[in-house]
Amino acid sequence: MRALGEYIDELRSLDQNNIGSWPTWAYGLAISVVSLVIMLIAAWYFVLPKRDALADARRQESQLKQTYKIKQHLVTNLDAYRDQLDAMRAEFGNLLAQLPSRTEVPSLLRDISQTRSENGLDEELFKPKPEIQKDFYAVLPNALIVTGDFHDFGQFVSDVAALPRIVTISDVHIESVRPGSPQPTDASSPGLLRMSLTASTYRYLGTHDSAEAGP
Repeated sequence: MRALGEYIDELRSLDQNNIGSWPTWAYGLAISVVSLVIMLIAAWYFVLPKRDALADARRQESQLKQTYKIKQHLVTNLDAYRDQLDAMRAEFGNLLAQLPSRTEVPSLLRDISQTRSENGLDEELFKPKPEIQKDFYAVLPNALIVTGDFHDFGQFVSDVAALPRIVTISDVHIESVRPGSPQPTDASSPGLLRMSLTASTYRYLGTHDSAEAGP
């Protein structure tokens, strides 16, 4: 078997201009080296740039699988979601039905005043405040000041809450009618009391109202 040094010496003596005269082993070695260089160049220019694209494709695959699972769950429960949507629409319709129209607001205000009278409360002030428009409804606050006893106040608030139209009460403040006297805190407190509050009614904003509210 020839020594490694002999192969090296023979490589040094090869004629680069006459490749056909090279020995078989040298010719095969040259082809192997050239092939390796070509493969490295191909990997550098064609394979490596595709690694980022491959990583992106794998991430997209994971995201698509997750999206598919979510949509599959939605499709599986589609009937339940439709039933829930129908129930929400029905409930929303019922709530809208409790909002008075523009023509019904004066009647509702009279109902509040009548409820006050039925509970034996004296009215010192009932003053409508400016209307506040929201997304699809308007708030109509009314400043109200009445006098009476603690029990009548409680019954009045309860009766207002039982009206067929939505009415909310806020900013409640109770004090003694006589200046300087201590403010009662419960139903057992004697004396005449004054209660100030804001009774807010609501009405649905239709297409005509939305056009009026627009720029």
